[in-house]
Amino acid sequence: MKVALVHDYLNQYGGAERVLECFMDLFPEAPVYTIISDLSKMPERFRQAKIHNSFVQNIPFSRTQYKKMLGLFPLAVEQFDLRGYDLILSSSSAFAKGILTNPSQLHICYCHTPMRYVWDLYHQYMEEISNPLFKKVLPFILHRIRNWDQISSHRVDHYISNSHNVSRRISKYYKRESHVIHPPVAVDRFQPTDQEEDYFLIVSRLIPYKRIDLVIEVFNRLKLPLVIIGDGYDRDRLKKLAGPTVTMLGYQSDETITEYYAKCKAFILAGEEDFGITPLEAQANGKPVIAFGKGGALETVVEGKTGVFFHEHSIASLAEAVEHFHTLYFDPQFIRRHADQFNERRFKQQISNFIIAALDQKGDTVKQKEYSYV
Repeated sequence: MKVALVHDYLNQYGGAERVLECFMDLFPEAPVYTIISDLSKMPERFRQAKIHNSFVQNIPFSRTQYKKMLGLFPLAVEQFDLRGYDLILSSSSAFAKGILTNPSQLHICYCHTPMRYVWDLYHQYMEEISNPLFKKVLPFILHRIRNWDQISSHRVDHYISNSHNVSRRISKYYKRESHVIHPPVAVDRFQPTDQEEDYFLIVSRLIPYKRIDLVIEVFNRLKLPLVIIGDGYDRDRLKKLAGPTVTMLGYQSDETITEYYAKCKAFILAGEEDFGITPLEAQANGKPVIAFGKGGALETVVEGKTGVFFHEHSIASLAEAVEHFHTLYFDPQFIRRHADQFNERRFKQQISNFIIAALDQKGDTVKQKEYSYV
């Protein structure tokens, strides 16, 4: 059976790309189709993979200005010729699910979320656009993409959602059911230690909906040490907000991030995440999490045992949660065991089982030993 993998973009490495890596482990011979790629920003194994880019890759400045080319992306994925494949496994938070297949093919989409900037975050996204000309044109582009997104959602045979949170969005926007399989966490990369230094930690892209500005304001007021790792277009604004107890380290390697996880007092998650890998990476180190009590965090953090929640995006609510955190004891080994439920081996087995069941439902015969990871 011939298998193809489809992914939105390969120009940054995050949770979605870790999911794709697991798919590449399950199907090592499968090529990867993507709209654009910048493999200099990706781990070595992606540079060794069979990557097929869309025509957008050949447009000047596409690697740096790709967001201004959104209107081309539906056409780009529809141009992928996948007729030679029996199984197509897409990893999508935007366009990858919109590929064209025929009735003899099986298309399973692992959906990280329906594209948020045309649905629930549309108005917030528009507020963040500073270019006046682009801001006038963009609503017409996003309207067309929103319509295409809803129509193309019916091209998928089976949806897998990365959380119950995302499953509800798929139901609302696409009117489709989905099976929840939580994404993989590289738990074995982390180990709880007795080391602890006096700082709280954020590991995140620096973009407005992550609400890092709120965390900075609270830690400025409480005069508590905060370390922020990550980069993004909101960096300059956040630097101006940061007081003397806030350290912004920018982009760091996985090795450096692991060291900071191991020594922090707690991890802070202030935005509403689809699922959220970083809180689980912190918990794999035995570290508790202070999280906004909405979205994916409700599926990864256990109140009072692996962390605490705050329930409003306000200085008072987060400050109260930080103060409450200091009154509690957290068992690092319990936190680690909780995180281990989300390990990569579990993910690969659940994906394998789902694919086998979908193939059986379609009427094909498949040997489990060929497609099951274990």
